[in-house]
Amino acid sequence: MGPMDVFFHAGKLWNHINGLKPTPYFEVEIAGVDVKPVKCINNVLIQPHCSIDDVQETDLIMIACIANFEKTIEHNSKALEWLKYHYQQGTDIASVCTGGFFLAATGLLDGKTATTHWGFVNQFRKLFPNVHLKPERLITDEGNLYCSGALYSGVDLSVYLVQKYCGHETAVQCAKTLIHDMDRNSQVPYAVLEFQKKHKDEKIKMVQQWIENNFTEKVDFDEVAKQNGMSRRTFERRFKRATGDTPLLYLQRTRVETGRRLLEEHFLTFDEICHHVGYENSNSFREVFRKHTGLLPTEYQKKFRIVPEPKTASWAASPNRAPDGLITNKSTSVPAAEH
Repeated sequence: MGPMDVFFHAGKLWNHINGLKPTPYFEVEIAGVDVKPVKCINNVLIQPHCSIDDVQETDLIMIACIANFEKTIEHNSKALEWLKYHYQQGTDIASVCTGGFFLAATGLLDGKTATTHWGFVNQFRKLFPNVHLKPERLITDEGNLYCSGALYSGVDLSVYLVQKYCGHETAVQCAKTLIHDMDRNSQVPYAVLEFQKKHKDEKIKMVQQWIENNFTEKVDFDEVAKQNGMSRRTFERRFKRATGDTPLLYLQRTRVETGRRLLEEHFLTFDEICHHVGYENSNSFREVFRKHTGLLPTEYQKKFRIVPEPKTASWAASPNRAPDGLITNKSTSVPAAEH
């Protein structure tokens, strides 16, 4: 509905508000595999205007979000072939959120850049290893193949496409009438860091758990490798193969995720947060935080600060006590040394 409103109102709503004659730029229809009503995951029924067989020519096809990825792809081979046919005829194709799974299933994204909802990155990479997934991006543009991140980034993508088709002025008019920010370009600030543990390397799982229990300490990965019977080089390679991260990046991500929660939930200065997550230099952690979230800590807190309950506010009087549940008990199974 969001993308449909953007295209439907382009050239119309702005003109109406300003007493001008409407000049619609798009004809928009919902096409289904057939014309039967579609029951969405939120139990809303949508009545297609036509079936995909009725569409002989179109400039743009937008694929909505899908659920049950593999099942949806398996039972809709006709729609996949329909997309490939129209792409060969010069039609632009765009996907919203997990609709990127369906677009990737056509094979059209192989070797190309794409994005999808940050919460389904691992599933996407497993199903479509030949696609260059960039989950930090809100929108990807491959000339005539477009993808967007989570659900509401479909509006961002639609305004972006209005700009490509109709020019910047029309896109700005759409953004103003819909009260939509045009400057969003990343979904990183919204993503919850996901740590890959669905692998079979039990020793690396133990190291992951040790890092999560000891991230406030100065970690010597040479010593960690030695304690686990590996050379540093073998340890690094094995850790990266299992988790997708280097050990140092995994440590940084663990610290950043804890820092995010502290910024959201507690009254702490940034120096106090740095201390609680194992950084002595606040400037260093500030840069690491921005690298992983796309925002400075002050910007992140302003955007996502949770109004505390009275009991949370009272904790601010004792800044030297660690927030409950955020820093776990230290393990001594692997020595921690300065690194």
